Amino acid sequence: MENKERIIEEMQQVVLQMKLDDIEENPESEYELFTCSACAKDMPLAGSIQYSKYRLCNDCVLMYELALKLNKIKNIEEFMAKTEDIRLKEMCDFIKKDSSKELN
Repeated sequence: MENKERIIEEMQQVVLQMKLDDIEENPESEYELFTCSACAKDMPLAGSIQYSKYRLCNDCVLMYELALKLNKIKNIEEFMAKTEDIRLKEMCDFIKKDSSKELN
């Protein structure tokens, strides 16, 4: 169990550093948004990574890389399949918020 926690802590540091490096290289990347392929949220470009045809936000990069490292998944397609419920929930929440704006 200790090993798993150490892996998680190390990966968190690596992914955070990627985000900080991106911001240092291009300060605007902290404010430029894109829709994450995994969580479907509008997230900062800083710290995001393109895997195949999917761009993941920094939070999802962490989840994906941890899942790979801990042998929970084998590839990005498997990760995308496992995160489908997260995307659907986010899209439904977006639609609800959008509908309530129209009603007001």
